[in-house]
Amino acid sequence: MTGLGDIALLVGAGLLAGVVGTAGGITSLISYPALLAVGLPALSANVANIVALVACWPGSALASQPELVGHGLWLRRWVPLSALGGAAGSLLLLSTPPGTFARVVPFLVAAGSVALLAQPRLAARRHRRGHPSGAGGVILPLGLTAMSVYNGYFGAGSGVMILALLLITAEPHLATANALKNMVLGAGTLISAAALTVFGPVDWTAVAPLGLGMFVGSTLGPRIARRLPATLLRWLVVLIGIGLAIQLWINPNG
Repeated sequence: MTGLGDIALLVGAGLLAGVVGTAGGITSLISYPALLAVGLPALSANVANIVALVACWPGSALASQPELVGHGLWLRRWVPLSALGGAAGSLLLLSTPPGTFARVVPFLVAAGSVALLAQPRLAARRHRRGHPSGAGGVILPLGLTAMSVYNGYFGAGSGVMILALLLITAEPHLATANALKNMVLGAGTLISAAALTVFGPVDWTAVAPLGLGMFVGSTLGPRIARRLPATLLRWLVVLIGIGLAIQLWINPNG
């Protein structure tokens, strides 16, 4: 961090990341490179990014009230699981380098992106077979646990992966699934950030401007997701997800 220019860059990057992340799910595609650009080393940038992401949770909750109505029971069931996964991921981050599984992550992000395209067909097949929406069996808890751990550990692409999981197992409507994704992702991020704040070094001079931008952006993202045609939003998320997968494959350490 060298001055007002870096602060302005982080606020702007946070704003855009908050919009993109809460409207579909690739926040770190924008925020993580911005932290590297202002001079933070990879581990410090990863920690600062996770802590700043907490700001997206209240903003997206405020903006997603229409989609969250009637889902209180679902959230009470799955948010604690996501929070525990985030805590486990943060402990892994503090004990192992974030590049340990770097070569696997691009494939996970790409798979999540492709799953978004396949979801309408999968949902139609489930409906024809008489499986109601939300009958995710063991796939939802296992998938959500694994992705929440990953979110607390590194996080890049976790939004699109969780969105794809929820669309396939819990909620076929894109805007509603996106709102639920923001809530479970936010819970995991909050616990992970709390652990990192207690046990790891946090660059608050970077977190503060980035988090401010993310909060503002997160109040806009769900509103954009609500208004965009579902097919257009789906393709935008998929294309950004594929772009992130390629970026992570070429440069896995950021």
